[in-house]
Amino acid sequence: MNILITICARGGSKGVPNKNILDIGGKPLIAYSIQTAQTFAKNHGAEIVLSTESEKIRGVAAKHGLESPYRRPESLAGDRVGKVAVIRDAWEWAEKHFEKSYELVLDLDVTSPLRTQKDLAEALEKIQRLKEAKVLYSVSHARRNPYFNMVEEADNDLVKLAKRPDKPFLSRQVAPKVYDINGSFYFYKREFFVEGFESVTLDHQSTVYVMTHLCFDIDEPLDYTFMKFLIEGGHLEIEV
Repeated sequence: MNILITICARGGSKGVPNKNILDIGGKPLIAYSIQTAQTFAKNHGAEIVLSTESEKIRGVAAKHGLESPYRRPESLAGDRVGKVAVIRDAWEWAEKHFEKSYELVLDLDVTSPLRTQKDLAEALEKIQRLKEAKVLYSVSHARRNPYFNMVEEADNDLVKLAKRPDKPFLSRQVAPKVYDINGSFYFYKREFFVEGFESVTLDHQSTVYVMTHLCFDIDEPLDYTFMKFLIEGGHLEIEV
């Protein structure tokens, strides 16, 4: 099976400037995903493509063993561009460049590095086994549940339960299971791109891999501080 690995790292982050190359544990954040990708690629004969418009990020990646001739178009470098479009462009380029047809694309998110090779191996087995699924993404158990303790705005400055069942659930434990998308990794089947999908949340055509360990993405400065504390202080239950 031909697998392409994409690592997408935009240079213009506003929430946490330069977050893709900030230092954590003596190396830039992107290095964690590069190392994960290299190990997976060695085990599965995959190619790795870096998608960035930033020469600075490209240089940092090269110092950590990832040189990629692909360059993300400026039209796909804005903060309003969906990630699927970015990955699709890299996939189309890779098929021409490597002269291969990729059955799967594995995307590793730089800002959510708390994943293991075991996670990836089990997720790969699942997406291959579920013929009807066109995409798999990693999730974590949610602390809140829209059927029980999450509300949304209604009319006249009032609120209502985010998902209102026919019969109310009186405890979170009996409510339907829900998950947080932690953004760490995604497996896309070839059909996902060929059929032109733009979102991973496909009704009855997507599946998830539930992480049993801590995983979250860096979206604001406090996330970076917490990630740095966990990794540098040796407080994780996994090795990254």
